[in-house]
Amino acid sequence: MFTNRKSTYYLNLFLDLLLLNVCFVVAAVVSQNLDILLDRNYMFILLAVSNFVWYFTSNVSSFYEDFFIHSYSYQLINIFKNIAAQIVLAVFFIFLVKEDLFTRNFILLYGFLLWLTVSVRIQVIKKITVKYKSKKQHLKNVIIIGAGEIGKNFLKLITDRKDLGFNFLGFADDNSNDDKIICKINEIEDAINKYAVDVAIITLSLDSSNEIEQIIKVCNKHALRVHIIPDYFRFVSKKYQINMIADFPIITVRNEPLSEAHWQFVKRTIDIILSSLVIILIFPWLLSVLFILNLFYSRGPLFFIQDRVRDAENSFRCFKFRTMRLKNNFSDKFIPTFKDDPRITKVGKWLRKTNLDELPQVINVFKGEMSIVGPRPHPKAYNELYKLFVDEINIRGWVKPGITGWAQVHGYRGDVKNEEENKKRIKKRIEYDLWYIENWTLWLDIQIMLLTFWQMIRGKNTGI
Repeated sequence: MFTNRKSTYYLNLFLDLLLLNVCFVVAAVVSQNLDILLDRNYMFILLAVSNFVWYFTSNVSSFYEDFFIHSYSYQLINIFKNIAAQIVLAVFFIFLVKEDLFTRNFILLYGFLLWLTVSVRIQVIKKITVKYKSKKQHLKNVIIIGAGEIGKNFLKLITDRKDLGFNFLGFADDNSNDDKIICKINEIEDAINKYAVDVAIITLSLDSSNEIEQIIKVCNKHALRVHIIPDYFRFVSKKYQINMIADFPIITVRNEPLSEAHWQFVKRTIDIILSSLVIILIFPWLLSVLFILNLFYSRGPLFFIQDRVRDAENSFRCFKFRTMRLKNNFSDKFIPTFKDDPRITKVGKWLRKTNLDELPQVINVFKGEMSIVGPRPHPKAYNELYKLFVDEINIRGWVKPGITGWAQVHGYRGDVKNEEENKKRIKKRIEYDLWYIENWTLWLDIQIMLLTFWQMIRGKNTGI
């Protein structure tokens, strides 16, 4: 049930670390032989470090979180992430110590065995747990107090999740005609005696504090385990946090992984390294090529510099390669840039198609105004327009804006001419931005960068 989440986590972690050690030794012995492995005992340093890396990456990727909810296809992605870290570590270590025997065959076999054994472990543990919890003697009789939306949603959860081990008896409610109601709230004590209730789930509204107090007293009297699902959870995101500050329980409405100083340091370090490489290795020749092209096709400055929104109170000067004509007579009114916009130059079309128009923003990244990955920064005029129909838009300012983002790799770049359709796209784009903020991981940033690079090769736009 709810009380064995830690036990499940430690069991799965222990089994995977055990499998990791077995796979490592088997791969090493098959690749060479046991005598060679024992002779080169520094390989056991790699094994020890591999255990720590698995522990770290499995926590970063939330590999063991909500173990029974996710399908194997979802978990497979996390398995590959963790194994990729193991392979990178092994390659780096073998290169560092100049190992000449435990090389390609060992690494490939180690990765394959780890994937196979962990995959089997996942399926076996799931089947054993569900089979054990589904047995009648292990089921806990549960009554849900409150037949509103929250109560019914929780009923659906425990019906779908056999691993929770609940046997639903019925609802207790005063204001519903649901055929699953077995008693009114003031009759709960009689229902407890009649149905042998083990667990009570309270899903009442915020204005029922007196009733909740009485219900808990009755449940305590009969030694029932009580869980409360407060209905103010409708105000929070799916990634809320619950913490204790002294004696006060604090519910944080939105999770924010990048508020942690160590992750800010990691992300900033990667930004500095990548932006420096682009400025040193790519800018010199690319600027020369674009300067020559502009002489023939669109005379004028190479860069377009625009004020863009950093957060609710601050803006910054954002760099782009110029892709539009210096003068246009279409309208003095603010008009967002659309696909096939006639104001875009020939060179600009190519720059936009390959996303190279966004590349100068590595200067902003190097200066600390932006990040490689994050919500795309809106021009001020765009932001003022979007505020009219998206209340949560300022939350995007919790993290630095990015050259590319989660919304962009899903195709939400730019605007469309139809006003209503454009509003839907903008809302969806900001939904993706907020999801990124709440679900950020280092792996997610790497995934977005790889997807962006792939889309650049294919000629798909990922900026704004």
